[in-house]
Amino acid sequence: MPRYYRDGFVGVFLTMAGLLVSSADFLENPKFTAPITNVTVPVGREAILTCLVEDLGQYKVAWLRVDTQTILTIHSHVITKNQRIGITHSEHKTWFLHIKEVKESDRGWYMCQINTDPMKSQVGYLDVVVPPDILDYPTSTDMVVREGSNVNLRCVARGSPEPTITWRRETGETIRISKTEEVASVEGPVLNITRVSRHQMGPYLCIASNGLPPSVSKRIMLVVHFPPMIWIQNQLVGAYEGQQITLECHSEAFPKSINYWTDDTGEIIPQNEKFDPTHTTVGYKTQMKLTIKSVAPEDYGNYKCVSKNSLGDTDGTIQLFAIPRPSKLSNGYSKKGKFKKKSNEVTGITSDEDEMLSIYDDAADSLLQQNSSPSSFQHHQTELTCCVALILVSASLVF
Repeated sequence: MPRYYRDGFVGVFLTMAGLLVSSADFLENPKFTAPITNVTVPVGREAILTCLVEDLGQYKVAWLRVDTQTILTIHSHVITKNQRIGITHSEHKTWFLHIKEVKESDRGWYMCQINTDPMKSQVGYLDVVVPPDILDYPTSTDMVVREGSNVNLRCVARGSPEPTITWRRETGETIRISKTEEVASVEGPVLNITRVSRHQMGPYLCIASNGLPPSVSKRIMLVVHFPPMIWIQNQLVGAYEGQQITLECHSEAFPKSINYWTDDTGEIIPQNEKFDPTHTTVGYKTQMKLTIKSVAPEDYGNYKCVSKNSLGDTDGTIQLFAIPRPSKLSNGYSKKGKFKKKSNEVTGITSDEDEMLSIYDDAADSLLQQNSSPSSFQHHQTELTCCVALILVSASLVF
């Protein structure tokens, strides 16, 4: 303990209390029996510092605040006007300094003195710990950004000891920190996301902890805006007259898109006794379906699924073409086996199967001519192999 503290306290003690007494005046020789134990308490609780003495006799004990050189108590009397300070003792041997409803400002060194000459003293430290608290003003709020931009989420917390910050996704998904690395959590006050994508949209948790319960968290919603995009698994669909068929598109967009179907003339297809357009949206993904309950000759042609939001619009085309109706025997079974038509000896394909493939080729050529531009290919990914399989399956039903 610095010497000037001790000299200063002797002067204050002597001047204000007039209690400095020479050891020759009394037969007792008081002394401390143990050092003051440092105390750590959470803010708002009561702190108790303990001073152990023996052979006190007629001498007196005082408690002082070191950094302000303030006398708090002398013997059984509270000197300070701070009503949170109290003093108790046990048989004049154990002296307790009570500090109720501890504040952060109470953190520091406290001195226990005996008014001998020279004065005897010892010090103990009061540490006030504070659970973490996230500060609203410097911490990021919900954020709306365009896809492809860079995002910086910030979280600032206070507490004692100083809190650590951990970032997690509320849904439990990983956080992408580079093109090749994804992690469950990120440490530090700032979360940087480079070229944010729609897959990183959602709620993020900033968690502050310092070993004191409770840890606290703040939920920050990251919203990523992007124009609609459409994926079509099968752009060529074959159906026979009277068949119920469902056309399907998948779109992604945020803000939420308006979705509908149009026919060859560009007219929006309403829900009626023939058509049943539906869509199901989960997050930014929408599944669009158009069911034709009974295909008629005038229903063959092109159908467009359209998706629009405030950032743009796009569409995809599906061509519905005619295939022969499967033939049925009187017993309800399709013609197969020995009833199979004459096949091409080189390819093994029957003449009717060859006709089916010809129908498919014509439909595919027509669709490819419609989608000849690069932008069309970007949004209309034709799965030709799926359509070949569809034709062959349909052919097998015929034979």
